[in-house]
Amino acid sequence: MQKIRNIAIIAHVDHGKTTLVDKILHSCSIFRDNEQTGELILDSNDLERERGITIVSKNVSVMYKDVKINIIDTPGHADFGGEVERVLKMADGVLLLCDAFEGAMPQTRFVTQKALALGLKPIVVVNKVDKENCRPEEVYEQIFELFYNLEATEDQLDFPVIYGSSKQGWMSTDWQRPTENIFPLMDAILETIPPAPEVEGTLQMQITSLDYSSFVGRIAIGRVARGTIRENMPVSLVKRDGTIQKSRIKELYTFEGLGKVKTTSVSSGDICAVVGIEGFDIGDTIADFENPEQLAIIKIDEPTMNMLFTINTSPFFGKEGKFVTSRHLRDRLYKEMEKNLALKVLETESPDSYLVYGRGILHLSVLIETMRREGYELQVGQPQVIIKEVDGLKCEPIETLIVDVPGEVAGKVIELVTQRKGDLLVMEPKGDLQHLEFDIPARGIIGLRNNVLTATGGEAIMAHRFKAYEPWKGHIPGRLNGVLVSMDTGKTTAFAIDKLQDRGRFHIDPGMDVYEGQVLGEHIRDNDLVINLTKGKQLTNMRASGSDTNVRIAPAIKFSLEESMEYIQADEYIEVTPKSIRMRKIFLNENERKVNAKKFQNQ
Repeated sequence: MQKIRNIAIIAHVDHGKTTLVDKILHSCSIFRDNEQTGELILDSNDLERERGITIVSKNVSVMYKDVKINIIDTPGHADFGGEVERVLKMADGVLLLCDAFEGAMPQTRFVTQKALALGLKPIVVVNKVDKENCRPEEVYEQIFELFYNLEATEDQLDFPVIYGSSKQGWMSTDWQRPTENIFPLMDAILETIPPAPEVEGTLQMQITSLDYSSFVGRIAIGRVARGTIRENMPVSLVKRDGTIQKSRIKELYTFEGLGKVKTTSVSSGDICAVVGIEGFDIGDTIADFENPEQLAIIKIDEPTMNMLFTINTSPFFGKEGKFVTSRHLRDRLYKEMEKNLALKVLETESPDSYLVYGRGILHLSVLIETMRREGYELQVGQPQVIIKEVDGLKCEPIETLIVDVPGEVAGKVIELVTQRKGDLLVMEPKGDLQHLEFDIPARGIIGLRNNVLTATGGEAIMAHRFKAYEPWKGHIPGRLNGVLVSMDTGKTTAFAIDKLQDRGRFHIDPGMDVYEGQVLGEHIRDNDLVINLTKGKQLTNMRASGSDTNVRIAPAIKFSLEESMEYIQADEYIEVTPKSIRMRKIFLNENERKVNAKKFQNQ
């Protein structure tokens, strides 16, 4: 038997996956003693570090007791479910990580369902048992119930459970007896997870993720399912649609620690990276040259939301970005589709606009944020849910929404969610919080987070996941207040902002460049108001006592990209450039807006 274990780590957002991988890497002495590594080693790109979430799955390997353990770190957010689904294909077992207080969350359920369906053997790790008011035993029972509800097999239900704190670096079979290290977990992996089977026969390997190097181009990563793959070997590439291309492998790498090591051959069961194959996509099979056989194609859940991406047409076009034309935008979106399986791009009637389909607001906003950091300028429209017709009925995506809030503000949350056609299913105490579960249309979730956080003083913990397509629930009210729209192009003045503060709350500070049609703030009433913030004070020789008082301006309310996406209405765009995020009306001129107002009324 080979001494290889392939294991994927799955969990809800922020339950400690990446921290646990850090501790495994350190305890298996991957690094020299004097090497500076920092924390969250696997969250390698800037966006992941800033948000503290994993977006792209990555794999590393460690040696423990002469056994090679390939560890795959997966994203916890359902919006990146496309990443998780294909990565689980490489594993023989999963490490299900659960917070000792929060227990099984909706995303945990989502990923566990995928893993159990693939027949993977689970190990449950109840993490963060050092937290106050944690409840490890209850969480263990909750997970057992979850496995049972997800129709786990007898073998899967007989899972080992390990308690510990990955932050403090210990794991134990009994949570009241802390140990000094995480070796009890490593031993459990060796005992429970089956070794990667060695399958004889002709070569079969499915490409499950991509890497890119500026020297050798695109690199295919996957697990060898059968046979042996060798350097310089002629192979067939079987595409998703069944067509076959002949190719040759130039170089082979296996994973060791955080890096890759060049090798001459890789046998079945191990994960490797292949250089030299052209024109492949995720899900294609690298097979035998003479008689190629295809592996089952990876199925990805359908997108539930779309957004219009278009080139920047504002008066400030091209001032801050490097890539501003429709050709740049098109090339970048199609390049993203190669590695982001849950994303779809459709061309529209206009040559400058593209409809981009994704799994949710976070999925799309991470793409936009990545593009703006690369130097792209673009505009995006309001997110729209995808409507399907099922058995002659108009259906929309429904999500399961879970909110944990302090008891005294639970009523406000229920009111906000039911206004948006949400149905309350469960209400029960959980520690010192109230645990609420709803079914709500995906449309209702857009813009809900801001309102819920405001109503609960920022104390609500929200999570949601896609449930199913159900019949259309009817009209959902949009934003309640209108917006303040700029009348003129120029620099804002403190004098003008001060005089208009009673009209609403502003999103901009004095001394900023604005243009006609830009959204400057929120109106106190439900209609839009056109204002002039570029007007300066008339400097005459006349002076009146008491009129030259100090200007007192309330601080501007700054929106993040996701907040802007949830805030805008059908007649507005977000202008995204490397340095700024602005909201604007689609028609900048007030007269044009009035002429075209009917277009947006029914949306």
